[in-house]
Amino acid sequence: MSGGEEVLFWTLAPLMVIAAAGLLVVRRAVHAAVCVVFVMIGLAVLYVAQEAPFLGIVQVVVYTGAVMMLFLFVLMLVGVDAADSLTETIRGQRWIGLLLGAGLAAVLLGVVAQATFPPSVGLAQANAVTNPVALARVLMQDYVVAMEVVGILLVTAALAGLVLTHRRRLGKKPTQRALAEAKVALLPTGRQLTPLPAPGVYAQNNAMDTPALDPEGRPLEHSVPRVLRIRGQQRSATELLTAEETLVQRIQLDRPAPAENGEDR
Repeated sequence: MSGGEEVLFWTLAPLMVIAAAGLLVVRRAVHAAVCVVFVMIGLAVLYVAQEAPFLGIVQVVVYTGAVMMLFLFVLMLVGVDAADSLTETIRGQRWIGLLLGAGLAAVLLGVVAQATFPPSVGLAQANAVTNPVALARVLMQDYVVAMEVVGILLVTAALAGLVLTHRRRLGKKPTQRALAEAKVALLPTGRQLTPLPAPGVYAQNNAMDTPALDPEGRPLEHSVPRVLRIRGQQRSATELLTAEETLVQRIQLDRPAPAENGEDR
C-alpha cells in the first residue's frame, strides 16, 4: 500500500464509521439514508483506490444512485413518522441490546486485532483482461445463482413498495361532468364558478394583503388569502386609496407653480 492510499484510508475510514454509527443516533429516516449514502460513496472511493474502478462506478451508480433513491422514494410515499415511541414493549430489551452490541464489538475488535493482510496475489493476472471483463466472468460463471437471487430480491422489494403505497379508492372516481354539476349545485351557498380574483386594487397595488375591487368599487374579501384574513393582516382598500391620494397631493404640492407670464420659473 502506498503512502497516498494509506492517508486516504485513514482519512475516509473514520468518517465512514461515524456515518455508520449515525444510523443508531439519528431519528429521521431521511437522515439515516444520507448516512448510508455517505458510507456507500466512501466504499466507492476505496474500491477505486484498490484498482477496482468498475466496482467503484457500480457502487455509485447502482447502489447510491438507484437503490438509495428507490429507498427514499418509498419512504416519501409510505410516510414514516419521526416521533418514536419511548415505551418499551418488552422489559429489559434495551439492556439486552446493549449487552449483545458490546459482545459483537468485542468479537469484531478481536478479529481485527489478530487479522493479518498479506500482499495481494494474482491481482495483475485477474485484471489482465481488464477489470470489468474479469468481474463479469466471476459473477456470471461462479456466482450466477447468487446474482439471480439478488435480482429477484430487488424486484420483490420494488413490488412490496408499490403494494404498500397503493390505496384502494373508496368511491367511484368523479368525472369532469359530475364535478361541474356539483359546482353549479353549490351556487346558492355562495360558491363561485369562476376563479377567485387576484388580490390588489386594479393595477395600483398587487399586494397579497390588499383585496381586489369589483366593477362597482367594493372590496372583495375572498380575494385575500384565508391565512391573512385569520391573522388580521388584511389591508383595507380604502386605506390604500387614501394613502395614494395623499401621495398624489404631496407630489402636486412639490411641483413648481408656472409663472404668470406663461414661462416656467
